[in-house]
Amino acid sequence: MGAMRLTHVTTADLDRMEFHAVRSGEHGPVAAQLQDLANRVDAGSEITRAELFVRAGEQWEIAQEYEHACAAYQRAIDDGGPTVIDARALRAGALLQLDEIERAYTQLKRLEGEPLLGLPTHVHIAEVLYAHDDLGGAERWATAGIRAHLDAAASPYTRDLLEELLRIRFRIRTDLGLGEDDLDRLLDGD
Repeated sequence: MGAMRLTHVTTADLDRMEFHAVRSGEHGPVAAQLQDLANRVDAGSEITRAELFVRAGEQWEIAQEYEHACAAYQRAIDDGGPTVIDARALRAGALLQLDEIERAYTQLKRLEGEPLLGLPTHVHIAEVLYAHDDLGGAERWATAGIRAHLDAAASPYTRDLLEELLRIRFRIRTDLGLGEDDLDRLLDGD
């Protein structure tokens, strides 16, 4: 991908790169390519600079290069552009992988209560905390995400994410030995 400045990165471009990483196992090199793209992309791109940094961070994580992932997520945070999953939440997950527990929870504490966090961010945080055996925190984040987005479940995408978060929450609550509640009963309609 030469040194010329790009004007546009499409979803198809991103899909091709990520598919190559999955097929080849070359997550590190693809992460480096994504970061290079993020550094060269113009404002009119279909994919934002911040989202490219996030996608690079995700590839670094798959390659188990968590310091590189943290750096990529920080670049997305610094850029300030829109991303599917809030880069601060992704960075917190990478920090947990580095056993930087205090820094990770400080990052999550800053996110708590923000009204504009999307469902993908709540799903990510609940899954990360669950994977790191913080069942109470995972249940709290899942519950907050469901309650914040329950009335907004108009599109199929939002409904699917909400159902995913309900299932994650149910699994967490089962592991915690908690009884069924009003949100758990929303799954009974499936």
